[in-house]
Amino acid sequence: MNLKDVLVFSEEVEKAMKENKPVVALESTIISHGMPYPQNVETAKEVEQLICENGAVPATIAILDGKIKIGVNEEELEFLGTSKEIEKVSRRDLPYVIAMKKHGATTVAATMICANMAGIKVFATGGIGGVHRGAEQTMDISADLQELARTNVAVVCAGAKSILDLGLTLEYLETNGVPVIGYGTDILPAFYSSTSPFKVNYRVDTPEEMAKLIATKWELGLNGGLVIANPIPKEDELEESYINSIIEEALKEAEEKQIAGKAVTPFLLDKIKTLTGGKSLEANIALVKNNAVLAAKIAANLKGCYA
Repeated sequence: MNLKDVLVFSEEVEKAMKENKPVVALESTIISHGMPYPQNVETAKEVEQLICENGAVPATIAILDGKIKIGVNEEELEFLGTSKEIEKVSRRDLPYVIAMKKHGATTVAATMICANMAGIKVFATGGIGGVHRGAEQTMDISADLQELARTNVAVVCAGAKSILDLGLTLEYLETNGVPVIGYGTDILPAFYSSTSPFKVNYRVDTPEEMAKLIATKWELGLNGGLVIANPIPKEDELEESYINSIIEEALKEAEEKQIAGKAVTPFLLDKIKTLTGGKSLEANIALVKNNAVLAAKIAANLKGCYA
């Protein structure tokens, strides 16, 4: 198989790559499995527009008919947001979904892989996966963490999803040499809230400094990604103790219903949305947009580092 036969660029992204313009990768799991319709499609369009407004070109990544699409059109975006035929695709699932010519929405891990194949070095998402609570018994650890250890893509996120064990997630990243860098903060943001009991490894306050740090890592031959932890805006966050109590309730129900594996996160996010009366969805949308803006600025500055 020739990679060129599988990797399909949209006209806009292909033109940007040829002209050496900054490009920001976006995942598709958030569209197919992370938000309800129509908010999922509306948010995806708004996020792409924000990236354009901040000096970069958006590249939403998905698998359609076994092809890795680097950039999708409006019709494909609608399909990703409404179809029930979309597989949730991580590293493990890529060969199957491509070989069987299926449709797939890429997780953080799979988006990093595909972005790296395409030569895109900055990726904006909501929150990364990590070590699930109780992982010492279940061994439930997201493939996102291993991908961050091996793949040269900088991931702009609002920290790890707060449904996870944040302490163990940080330990796992440290073991694998993945720097966790706070943008304008010393504290690890916890997705819905800007604070947590944990600190980031380093704090950086401008997109220019962040781009320089990213470029330096790879120029030193230190392979692997970086977690750029960008706190949700204060006006959009949910108070830490409030959201933690909601998460505990959702986790208890997931355990009672014996929900496991890749079904856990979608179940928990939907349950949390119900328990918060939709406030968690509003916060999720706000943080994704915030991350997209920062990612575009970093991508623009990263191009300058290699000029």
